[in-house]
Amino acid sequence: MDKKQLPSKFISNVHGCEGRLTMLKNLKTDAFPQGPGKDDLETKPFVCVVDCGNESAPCNVDLPRQAVIVKKAVAESGGIPFGIHTITVTDGIAMGHQGMKSSLVSREVIADSVELSVRGHCYDAIVGIAGCDKSLPGMMMSMLRLNVPSVFMYGGSILPGRHKGKDVTIVDVFEAVGQNDAGNMSDEELKELTDAACPSAGACGGQFTANTMACVSEAIGLALPGSSAPPAPYEDRNKHCKLAGEAVMEALALNIRPRDVVTRKALENAATIVAATGGSTNAALHLPAMAHEAGIEFTMEDVGEIFNRTPYITSLKPGGKYVAKDLYELGGIQIVIKELLDAGFIHGDCMTVNGKTIAQNAASATFPDQQQDLLYRCSNPISKTGGVVTLKGNLAPDGAIVKVAGLVSQEHKGPARIFDCEEDAFKAVEKRDYKEGDVIVIRYEGPKGGPGMREMLATTAAIYGQGMGEKVALITDGRFSGGTRGFCVGHVGPEAADGGPIGLLQDGDIITISASKRELTVALSEAQLAERRAKWTKPSNDYNSGTLWKYAQLVGPAHLGAVTHPGAKAETHVYADIGKETITNS
Repeated sequence: MDKKQLPSKFISNVHGCEGRLTMLKNLKTDAFPQGPGKDDLETKPFVCVVDCGNESAPCNVDLPRQAVIVKKAVAESGGIPFGIHTITVTDGIAMGHQGMKSSLVSREVIADSVELSVRGHCYDAIVGIAGCDKSLPGMMMSMLRLNVPSVFMYGGSILPGRHKGKDVTIVDVFEAVGQNDAGNMSDEELKELTDAACPSAGACGGQFTANTMACVSEAIGLALPGSSAPPAPYEDRNKHCKLAGEAVMEALALNIRPRDVVTRKALENAATIVAATGGSTNAALHLPAMAHEAGIEFTMEDVGEIFNRTPYITSLKPGGKYVAKDLYELGGIQIVIKELLDAGFIHGDCMTVNGKTIAQNAASATFPDQQQDLLYRCSNPISKTGGVVTLKGNLAPDGAIVKVAGLVSQEHKGPARIFDCEEDAFKAVEKRDYKEGDVIVIRYEGPKGGPGMREMLATTAAIYGQGMGEKVALITDGRFSGGTRGFCVGHVGPEAADGGPIGLLQDGDIITISASKRELTVALSEAQLAERRAKWTKPSNDYNSGTLWKYAQLVGPAHLGAVTHPGAKAETHVYADIGKETITNS
């Protein structure tokens, strides 16, 4: 590697760099206990090892430990690692209150903070380690934005809890609140479940958003094969951390960049994995946002087309029976990729971060011989189309999305029950103040209107826990957790705050949801909608300063990924290429 072609030359190899060198020479770290020498600084690439570690929740608490292993591997492979940390907002903690407005916004803050640190310190490569929902796409977005050689690492899933002889997750606790409200679970049993559900470090154990995006990281090629599968407490993670540190140095040597890996076909592979595993609807928000960073048009509708042609073959919670640990023990995401590849649903020629193709990485994966009901053959799937469906119609001209994995019926028609925020809807659900057949509408919770596009797990889990998960439907311009189940439609666009039809609904309007026809409609004519629109005024909210206000001014629509900047198509330079530039002063 020619240091003169790398961004870090501006730190260590130009006239007037002595002040910077003296600071770095005495930087004593895990990888360089005595500090890097002058020769190290002038000849070796600078690698940013960034983690989202914090003590806010189990999801992220183990990430700094894993980062230490990565940094040592980078140093042993001829680089200088620089450890940094960025934020995470953990959805399980933020759920059900105003804190959830910060969740999706944190995706942008993570991407922005990594960008600023890399630009400010002229790092040459990135290893990013993430644990909770928005931190995974946020980290991968920063890699695509900067386009320096990068390797993504998932911090691993939590181990399942055990309650009454069954594996349980955090979603079981949210749903148990509804059972308790309905009188079907005692306070004591609720406490026992609460004590049991989260027994270790790691992200939520079902195929919720974190594990969905972890599977995406392998399928899209930014993570090493097999690295997403081991649970956080398992020693097997250490091996993958070491491999990540070595791989980023190899990617630097070969000049493999994220935009070489994340192509249109790679994005299609990622959407295929989401559909085949019954993954989170949030992937339809994150994949377009990642594509935007690479300058590729890939909308929620494009994601939906892939969902519609992909078999659902993996029985993972919340729609199925099993958790991430079970998939790891079966062989990990590579066996799912191999099954889809053999059946013609995956582009096998896509390059990955290790320089091999998807097909080469999955070549040794074999379908399990033992009797099991976790992974199914594509020829005999759980269902012929993916576990997630996109919808359109006069109630959602820009589209909407629903998870159908595990649903008995894919059709619902009923009167609207309108709420202008999640809190009001949750109070009504707690009191059972709704009827069988209703379509509960929660609006003004979109990216702008929330602001922040909150998830609705507390409300949907309470409905499910009350035994009403398939007896009512819920639609929102907000989002759902990857753990949501029941007939729940999210990302309805345009959102209410933009004057979308969802903002024009009134109690009693008849709404039809057809997942089989991919339609979301209301029994109102265009003339009736136009009459209501003429009388509509946008309501105010209490977020008139600070980060959430700033986000509301910048954010775009959900079907395009809810992004906040013009993306790669507007670039006039790429950060990764600044090493080729000259400098006229220090």
